[in-house]
Amino acid sequence: MELTIPGRYCGPPESGNGGWVSGALAALVPTTTAAPAVTVRLASPPPLDRALRVEVDRVGVAEGPVARLLDGDHLVATATAVPEPAPPDLEPATVAEARDAETRYEGLLDHPFPTCVVCGTQREPGDALCLRPGPVGDDTGRYACTWYVPDDVDATLVWAALDCPGGWAAGVAGRPMVLGTMTAVVRDLPQPGTTAVVTSLQTAAQGRRHWSATTLHSPAGLLLAHAEAVWVAVDPAAVRPASGR
Repeated sequence: MELTIPGRYCGPPESGNGGWVSGALAALVPTTTAAPAVTVRLASPPPLDRALRVEVDRVGVAEGPVARLLDGDHLVATATAVPEPAPPDLEPATVAEARDAETRYEGLLDHPFPTCVVCGTQREPGDALCLRPGPVGDDTGRYACTWYVPDDVDATLVWAALDCPGGWAAGVAGRPMVLGTMTAVVRDLPQPGTTAVVTSLQTAAQGRRHWSATTLHSPAGLLLAHAEAVWVAVDPAAVRPASGR
């Protein structure tokens, strides 16, 4: 089995967006009733525009089946089916609160990866998600943004939408970070043509590692998906795929 990450789904300019790649790999993991969620661990920056090998073990070493994404013999990511975690204790922003938070999007002033397909400031609607997560105007620490849901929405794109807002809540502004691990549950897809709301919160920090929780809600406030993530502070100039060939 193979997976190719199209160049349009970049995060850093030379590698795939962590959320999109995690979602694409998660879609290849055979989940079970006991393990309906998926945890993805990114081992190295995912290369763009070349076929990567996917190996799937029906019986994994952890809770459920495991998939490995390989560039030649080089490990790019591992996805494992896991029991569904509880939704985060995170009050969702309203559409009005999210739109107000977007006016404080720190990436408009300084963005470590401006070509990112999810939150990059050098991308255009129709080609990218163009999310603008900013701090909600209260003392909760929440970040929020709206997402105009495209016609081609799928679970992989939902993983992407849950990705970067968590990073901004965790402190990407002024401290470039990349996704290390992400666990997500997609209960339902948002309706195309609607305005969904993404809410996120930093939950912990220790050294170079930062933890976040993110939710996706419908305009009416229905929980559609949620995620937990671990972020790792990096030198953005050093985020390049290793050669696995």
